[in-house]
Amino acid sequence: MMALPGGRRLDSIPLPGQRVHLMQVDSVQRWMEDLKLMTECECMCVLQAKPISLEEDAQGDLILAGGPSPGDPLQLLLKRGWVISTELRRIGQKLAQDRWARVHSMSVRLTCHARSMVSEYSAVSRSASQEMGQVEKLLMEKCSELSAVTERCLQVENEHILKSMKACVSETLSMLGQHFGQLLELALTREVQVGSMRAHRSMEEPSGIPLRKTSKRVDGSKKPDDFSLCFQALVRKIDASDNIYTTESTTGNLFSLTQEGAPLCRIIAKEGGVVALFKICRQDSFRCLYPQALRTLASICCVEEGVHQLEKVDGVLCLADILTDDSHSEATRAEAAAVVAQVTSPHLPFTQHLTSFLESMEEIVTALIKLCQEASSGEVFLLASAALANITFFDTMACEMLLQLNAIRVLLEACSDKQRVDTPYTRDQIVTILANMSVLEQCASDIIQENGVQLIMGMLSEKPRSGTPAEVAACERVQQKAAVTLARLSRDPDVAREAVRLSCMSRLIELCRSPSERNSSDAVLVACLAALRQLAGVCPEGLQDSDFQQLVQPRLVDSFLLCSNMEESFV
Repeated sequence: MMALPGGRRLDSIPLPGQRVHLMQVDSVQRWMEDLKLMTECECMCVLQAKPISLEEDAQGDLILAGGPSPGDPLQLLLKRGWVISTELRRIGQKLAQDRWARVHSMSVRLTCHARSMVSEYSAVSRSASQEMGQVEKLLMEKCSELSAVTERCLQVENEHILKSMKACVSETLSMLGQHFGQLLELALTREVQVGSMRAHRSMEEPSGIPLRKTSKRVDGSKKPDDFSLCFQALVRKIDASDNIYTTESTTGNLFSLTQEGAPLCRIIAKEGGVVALFKICRQDSFRCLYPQALRTLASICCVEEGVHQLEKVDGVLCLADILTDDSHSEATRAEAAAVVAQVTSPHLPFTQHLTSFLESMEEIVTALIKLCQEASSGEVFLLASAALANITFFDTMACEMLLQLNAIRVLLEACSDKQRVDTPYTRDQIVTILANMSVLEQCASDIIQENGVQLIMGMLSEKPRSGTPAEVAACERVQQKAAVTLARLSRDPDVAREAVRLSCMSRLIELCRSPSERNSSDAVLVACLAALRQLAGVCPEGLQDSDFQQLVQPRLVDSFLLCSNMEESFV
């Protein structure tokens, strides 16, 4: 039966011919009943974050479609947590644009989401701890404070006063985000601990296999309803169980849990997930599970707690043993390379303190370049080359090691093999390694010997196939790093002359003058201007007077401003 607003059903609506004495109903009473329905509808618009504003960007507001399943506090936390964190980010964006009406309306909606998360979680979970209660109180106080101060801002017209109030709003927003993150982590930790008790009971089943419920993801794949049960089952069962099927199942469920975001990865690391996974990787009887365990480790190590736990259990030594052991499958060594790439990522500041890595770096670098040389697929080559690229940022000695291992020849030969190097993502890793190695003087002669200048020239023309934002960004990085490599190598006159002979200067000029060729990327423009100036210093005769006067002779910033504001018709 069709449901209408207010919970009314279609069969409650009087049909033609029915005798209904509307005039006998008190008018005030009927108005009160209608008012209730209207206010309930209005509240649902706010609670579900449906756009009420008529602003043009109101259609982008979040809608929390459907609620979490009953009795599923973990999924409730994840869904509400994602919405609130997204709202916090959007409020910050609107605040930077001084769009006070939107800041206030979004602050009110944020308060509704926070209150809903607290009340819904309290309804499906057991009594919260005293610490959680205190954080909940602080969170709601900051939400109320944010709503109040943004409402006051709407009444202020003086720009100087509004500027001082903006700093107050920004500080309140920051504190609110901290309280929310603290509350979310406390709640998630508690759910994992509660799941530990359920997991312990489930392991007492006669079959010895933990009971698991599954549900469908949006994409049709299955995921466990109770991730915490699967996680704790793995941690508690790994020492005592030699059942490979049980371990495989729980490891797969743990990997699903890591995909839910950084907060859960931090909890997994704190609760012993890294230790449990490395125990799998140290048992020969579980060799077939190494790739799955290593893939999960790579996901956990995106957070600082994961890297710290890896170092405590001598994880780097274990990874080195796997990479250097040819008896392991290529898939296993590729997943080990993925973990190395994660823990040496230059984008994560805490990985730079991984002191144990330096002790095994030479063995790992040697194994990775061998894996690149023998890779049977593009995915394996990508993982191995990504690890090498990150290691060259991690320590400068890695570049000298790669030079001694003839890495330039291996990488340049791979570029002509479409089976191994078939995407701009892979070429991005290769040119990163070349750019970092090009600071070494001996690198220039090796590049010339392997016809590397021509390959770098080709990378300056990298174009996306699909046009997706990720692929476009990868192509921009390839162009930028190719120009950086060329600029560094052109300190050697032989490389500069070879580059001029291959018409590198004309391609660099085209990238500078034509925004569409570089996808209007400022990073590519700066790198190309630097490379062009380096080449012009060795071979100035390769430039026309107009190119020299506009792209080489002025200050770099002046040439940059000229090219960044240049119209396409100028070319």
